[in-house]
Amino acid sequence: MPDTMEPLLTSREGPIVRLTFNRPDSLNALDVPLANAFAETCLNLSRDPEVRVVVLNGAGRAFVAGGDIAVMREAPVDNARALIDLMHQGLSLLARMHASVIASVHGVVAGGGLGVALAADLAIAAEGTRFNMAYANIGTSCDCSNSWALPRIVGVRKALEIALLSETFDAAEALRLGLVNRVVPADRLERETDALARRLAAGPPLALGNLKRLMRESFDATLEAQLQSERDAFLQCAASSDFREGVSAFVEKRRPVFRGE
Repeated sequence: MPDTMEPLLTSREGPIVRLTFNRPDSLNALDVPLANAFAETCLNLSRDPEVRVVVLNGAGRAFVAGGDIAVMREAPVDNARALIDLMHQGLSLLARMHASVIASVHGVVAGGGLGVALAADLAIAAEGTRFNMAYANIGTSCDCSNSWALPRIVGVRKALEIALLSETFDAAEALRLGLVNRVVPADRLERETDALARRLAAGPPLALGNLKRLMRESFDATLEAQLQSERDAFLQCAASSDFREGVSAFVEKRRPVFRGE
């Protein structure tokens, strides 16, 4: 078992890895040690082809309540630079890896925590979760992919409202806006997250990884380039044993068993 004093806890069950932000006394506010552990762990996961699902969650009463303001106050530029560079390294690695990434959020999701949740491929929230972009309230612009993900999900005008006004909104509103995929009772968050993770882990990893990559790259591609990427990815999948299993299972009216081959 990991040391509970560590700022980031890692646990693994087969192809599913869970990363837990572990500064509960600070509502998991991000500081440099936590960001460093996050970047290092994401690098290791990106090099492990056996990882199919990564779950991000928070210990205690919150997911992540943004950056640690006390740390920022000590040395604003130097600490912000170190914190942002490390968090951005980790988020970039999660976006590029083939594994599906799930954010399982509760309590407070603010600032950089909102960015982390938006950077995941899927997000599931507990009822009662409160969201706030928060940066304008402390006199700064955003980080942790907020400016990339938010307008893509909700549109530029709504993203500007969320950013400029920094008002708190609840899980129901997050669901309506598409910022989370599901909202569940708080006492079922872990169970529902596990079910979603297991479902993804049982899927065809090459196909799911290609789908993730195609969706994420589509905003920066022309139609012609995207069509070519779709063709290449489909043919790569078609050459796999998982595709043959999927087709056979469909014809035989049974559940497929994907082996990642």
